[in-house]
Amino acid sequence: MLYSVYQTSDDLMMPLRLFADATLNMLQGPWENLTRQLIGRHAIATLEMISRFRLTHHRPSYEVDSVTVGNAEVAVTEEAAFATPFGTLLHFKKDIEQVQPRVLLVAPMSGHFATLLRHTVKVLLPEHDVYITDWHNARDASLADGRFGFDEYVEHLILFLEKIGPGVHIVAVCQPCVQSLVAAAVMAEEDHPALPRSMTLMAGPIDTRIAPTKVNDLAKTKPIEWFEKNLISRVPWRYKGAGRRVYPGFVQLMAFMSMNMDRHVRAHQDLYNHLVAGDIDKASAAKMFYDEYFAVLDLPAEFYLETVQMIFQNHLLPRGELMWRNRRVNPASIRKTTLFTVEGERDDICAVGQTVAAHDLCKNLRPYRKRHHMQPGVGHYGVFSGRKWETQIYPLLRNVVLSSEV
Repeated sequence: MLYSVYQTSDDLMMPLRLFADATLNMLQGPWENLTRQLIGRHAIATLEMISRFRLTHHRPSYEVDSVTVGNAEVAVTEEAAFATPFGTLLHFKKDIEQVQPRVLLVAPMSGHFATLLRHTVKVLLPEHDVYITDWHNARDASLADGRFGFDEYVEHLILFLEKIGPGVHIVAVCQPCVQSLVAAAVMAEEDHPALPRSMTLMAGPIDTRIAPTKVNDLAKTKPIEWFEKNLISRVPWRYKGAGRRVYPGFVQLMAFMSMNMDRHVRAHQDLYNHLVAGDIDKASAAKMFYDEYFAVLDLPAEFYLETVQMIFQNHLLPRGELMWRNRRVNPASIRKTTLFTVEGERDDICAVGQTVAAHDLCKNLRPYRKRHHMQPGVGHYGVFSGRKWETQIYPLLRNVVLSSEV
């Protein structure tokens, strides 16, 4: 019923949004200035706010058409190197002959599309050959495509690394730090030829017993049966994935927003005021952020429930009890992959100490293959996006990649 109620309310709002869109379109043209004076800036701002009152369920653009390599501006083309019903190995191919270190950027599957890492991609691109895990919306995967749980996520990472070839560097952001560590451990145990040369884990929940955040506490307040009963829904009939059980992206978005609701309310009040004042630059920046933030992705139910139970409730990885495909995961088997962990001082989603815990698990790595950085003054998103990511964290990551190339 959860998804049906959301879809019905969204359908009911559609005529009002269409009216606002049509009215705004009418204001464009030779009589625009006069019409805007007659209607008034407040009315126009209200129409735009109504028009924007929606969630989208399709991946936004990465907006990476070119990049500066050295002193030259080169074209960037998005190419699907490999695809399954649940995700695409997307390659940002550059028109250059220079061989650069290959990086697999592992994006979280947590209610938003991988485009949330747009700035991460843009910073990496000039000096690296970048691939990304471009996860699909689960409501677009039919029941015939089968399940997608924790095991399948790890399996995808191993498969993607195989497709890229030996010598890849993993950069995992947030949630998939766990799956990336598991994939590396499995591959190390098998002496897999595509074992990553380095693995950067950024703000990930390796051990959430350390300095639990509100997100961690919430996961432990209810049994897993409560999550399944109250947060899981079936995709409505109109979509390709009709009948598939999912954790809807709009539910995850509401959970994220509830953590900082006052901030989001103020942001929309400020957006309204910018529209009224005609402050185009500030209004555009706010609209760009929320266009991305309100683009939501449904998660397969099995992946969501298994992640909550295995990682946030039972802490199976740090306790040495995590299984993948009925085999125990042993991070101590990692001996050749350089490990770099990054945390943010003000991270209220993945607290300081939770990611660096990976170093204790990879106990057979030599000291020169272990590095850690705690970035002062940033929260969760500041670890992989923004000025400090670009100017302070990225140079350290680049050095880890370069040193691992030798």
